[in-house]
Amino acid sequence: LIFIISLFLGTTITISSNHWVMAWTGLEINTLAILPLISKSHHPRAVEAATKYFLVQATASTLVLFSSMTNAWYTGQWDITQLTHSTSSLILTAAISMKLGLAPFHFWFPEVLQGSPLTTGLLLSTVMKFPPITLLFMTSQSLNPSLLTVLAILSVAMGGWMGLNQTQTRKIMAFSSIAHLGWMTIILVYYPKLTLLNFYLYAMMTAAVFLTLNSMKVLKLSTLMTAWTKAPSLSTILLLMLLSLAGLPPLTGFLPKWLIIQELTKQDMAPAAMIISLLSLLGLFFYLRLAYCATITLPPHTTNHMKQWHINKPISPSIAVLTTLSIMLLPISPMLAT
Repeated sequence: LIFIISLFLGTTITISSNHWVMAWTGLEINTLAILPLISKSHHPRAVEAATKYFLVQATASTLVLFSSMTNAWYTGQWDITQLTHSTSSLILTAAISMKLGLAPFHFWFPEVLQGSPLTTGLLLSTVMKFPPITLLFMTSQSLNPSLLTVLAILSVAMGGWMGLNQTQTRKIMAFSSIAHLGWMTIILVYYPKLTLLNFYLYAMMTAAVFLTLNSMKVLKLSTLMTAWTKAPSLSTILLLMLLSLAGLPPLTGFLPKWLIIQELTKQDMAPAAMIISLLSLLGLFFYLRLAYCATITLPPHTTNHMKQWHINKPISPSIAVLTTLSIMLLPISPMLAT
């Protein structure tokens, strides 16, 4: 409970601060609060994940401090929105990319997620990404657009390619997260509110998928293949949620992609929009494979697994609400708007 409260405290401090040092303090509280949650099982893999996470986050925090100090040295400003020095904004972009796990600083993220339990993985993929994204949001007007575009395209490419041959569900979710961060980064300079909208929808859909996997106790694709006997209705909903994460219309995940492509075309960045859309097809492939394993592989299939007992445990309300939103939000949004 203390660690969860510290997590939300750190996040709140960062997103509500105007001074760089306060933002840095919040990021540090966040990092220190999540470490025990990662290494809770005392498995060597979990301890290794916690160590990797700590080293990467400490490096990134140091770079955040360094960039803000350089900016203060040249401009005399400690305000987050007044990051006007070009070198400072470059260092900050690198630091936040490291914190978020944007390519080419993404190597730690799949490893850390693979070593953590599913609930901690959920926190790492959603809550822990929020403070760095708010820092990017607040400094968006002074960041370098071409650098961010390169990072974004690289992230979507790496997230798609490296997720193709994974068999572990947590690693697949990690690469999916890297690809989604690419979509958020590409639009950041031109329309920062879209970045936040994309993040909220991504967090909602990822939370739904993680909670579903957690309730079915699925860590590998081979377990997922026999999970449909345990909870058939949940498996069917998982299929729709994965397609929503992939961004297929008329599901919720299509909304941010549609708006981002539209805004990029308005900004004369049609080539970038085309590249990023084509690269997201790689992501679609591994979501489809997950969906195939979840619902379409019916017996007799080749996995040597015992069939699991059907559990009559009711689906938890949080999963019910999140799944409904992550499937239905786009179709009902015109109704909400009117």
